[in-house]
Amino acid sequence: MSSRYSNLERPGLDLGALRTALCMPAGPFPRLDIIERTGSTNTDLVDHAQRATAGWPDLSVLCAEVQTAGRGRLDRSWIAPERSSLFVSILLRPFNRHGRPVPTAAYAWLSLLAALALAESVEDRTEIAPQLKWPNDVTVDGRKLAGVLAQFVPGAGAEPPAVVVGVGLNVSLTDDELPVPTATSLLLEYAGTTDRNILLKSFLRTFADRYRAFCDVDGDAEASWDSGPSLQARVAARMATLGQDVRADLPGGSLTGRALHLDGHGALVIRDDDGERHTVSAGDVVHLRPQV
Repeated sequence: MSSRYSNLERPGLDLGALRTALCMPAGPFPRLDIIERTGSTNTDLVDHAQRATAGWPDLSVLCAEVQTAGRGRLDRSWIAPERSSLFVSILLRPFNRHGRPVPTAAYAWLSLLAALALAESVEDRTEIAPQLKWPNDVTVDGRKLAGVLAQFVPGAGAEPPAVVVGVGLNVSLTDDELPVPTATSLLLEYAGTTDRNILLKSFLRTFADRYRAFCDVDGDAEASWDSGPSLQARVAARMATLGQDVRADLPGGSLTGRALHLDGHGALVIRDDDGERHTVSAGDVVHLRPQV
């Protein structure tokens, strides 16, 4: 598919309908805003979170129709045509069922939780079954469908620290609009729907459910949820990286070996050719053989 879509063929997000479906009292979200254009929804929401002003509580959502300065891992920049993707950031101030802040050590799991929720919601609505690539990509047969970026926001005064989790999902990008040849979109995967309103509602509902379950076990990724397996188990079951021969590109060099499992903090455990195990908490990972 090389022909470009016009904006008329890419409908905008319906703020009124989304608020009715997702915001209190009908839904779990206290605030949902949509802006036409911004550099980065993550940057905007981090800025809001850092200000000592009310109005941006836990589970506040900011979306944009086009993002001009979004960034991913290693500060990679990219831009997508207007209304071709979902750009959504969520402000999180995690607390457990007793009203106490979740330990900040658990925050490392929030990007994986968002990636899991996105993959589950896409499968639910499109019948495509995305996988996860460590640390925070959503893929289809090895091609990148979406990326997730989490940013820590230090606490101010009596406020505990927060996290802003941003998601960029390729929805109706055509072949000639992909940022790299190894990317894909829901359109190119013949998804059951490319309606961004449907996709956004599904993602946010799934995310809120998974987030609350994680907070209810005090951010313990190894603890089972009331609804079943733990976050660690759910992420591992969908992660294509596990069992793969990989190369981890790290600040001090690279590491090659077999990706074994995730530890309790969401880090990737890799066994090198000498049998030594290494725990990688940050870095880019390349799969060295085709997925099967």
